[in-house]
Amino acid sequence: MHPRDLLDEAMAGMLARPVRSALTTLGTVLGITTLVITLGVAATAGNQIVGRFDELVATSVTVEVPEDAAKPLVGWDAVAQVTRLRGVTSAEALGESKKSANLSVRSNNLLDPTRVTDQTLSVVAAGPALPAAVKGRLLQGRFYDAGHLARKDPVVVLGQQAAKMLGVTRLDRAPAVFIGNHAYTVIGILGDLRREKNLAGAVLVPPTIGKRFGLTTVTRVLINTSLGAADLIARQAPLALSPGNEGMLQVLSPPSPTRARDGVQDDVNALFLILGLVSLVVGAVGIANVTLVTVMERVSEIGLRRSLGAARRHIAAQFLLESTLTGLTGGVIGASLGVAAIVAVSAAKQWTPVLDARLAVAAPLAGALVGLLAGLYPALRAARMEPVDALR
Repeated sequence: MHPRDLLDEAMAGMLARPVRSALTTLGTVLGITTLVITLGVAATAGNQIVGRFDELVATSVTVEVPEDAAKPLVGWDAVAQVTRLRGVTSAEALGESKKSANLSVRSNNLLDPTRVTDQTLSVVAAGPALPAAVKGRLLQGRFYDAGHLARKDPVVVLGQQAAKMLGVTRLDRAPAVFIGNHAYTVIGILGDLRREKNLAGAVLVPPTIGKRFGLTTVTRVLINTSLGAADLIARQAPLALSPGNEGMLQVLSPPSPTRARDGVQDDVNALFLILGLVSLVVGAVGIANVTLVTVMERVSEIGLRRSLGAARRHIAAQFLLESTLTGLTGGVIGASLGVAAIVAVSAAKQWTPVLDARLAVAAPLAGALVGLLAGLYPALRAARMEPVDALR
């Protein structure tokens, strides 16, 4: 049989029952559409996840300073050397110790035996640039500055959670908190921390005041960098902070953004690929069922063709071509709908759509392959029919 005649017969078989052919094609359309949407949305969402990862994690570097050194390794003024490095957007030093981690803090000096007025909070010494270093903001008041440090003013800034525990809600009347027997004026409340969220439950004091609580040395330096500068700053920061002792400092730098990007996209793509393939299998089962029903309905036609000289391969090829055309049609429609859906979702979320041209080309071919595999068994069954039995 000439290939053109075979194509004409297959098209005639499809168009003979347009409603059934449309419903059969719908299964492949849904499968291919789901596959294209899931892969496209996964790539687009993965790109957004990586962007957020780059913004929040890949720009954070922390330098740990050992407390048991014979002499202080990092001074409070050493942070100025780090901020001069190209790529550093903000940096600040912290001083913490086990002794100051659980101090009794109260918001008034009255002794009331009927209620608990003391709260066990952590007292942390920090430099004036801490809000930028922890990527937080002042909910009320202000942060202490170089003037407070020079005058050794007894002022503190409360973390948002610490202020709530102490009942400090307003700063217009200059409230004070008592640590031990000394009063300290609360000049600000720090909240919305994106780094070092544990500081929300701490009392922040200037380094000049921190000496009263044993906070004499720097134990950590928080550094924020521009995108792509974290690896370089992680190598340069120890030398800038403590020349000659840089080997004793421990640097915690973010993992490679490239590896994180690949890992996120691979995991998301694998998950959604499985879901898309499941939908595609459902469409293949639908094509196989309808093709098999079509073969049973056209038994007399098959017998007539065989008696007029059609070979088994001609019968098999006709039904295989019908199922392949059904799958190809569903693949083309499904790919088009999938691409349109990805663009619509990206526009609604204000994302940048990530479309793989290879996916748009491969989707119709995948639909044709599904149709071919789905029609394999019905076509072989039709080819095995004997002309006498089919006509009877």
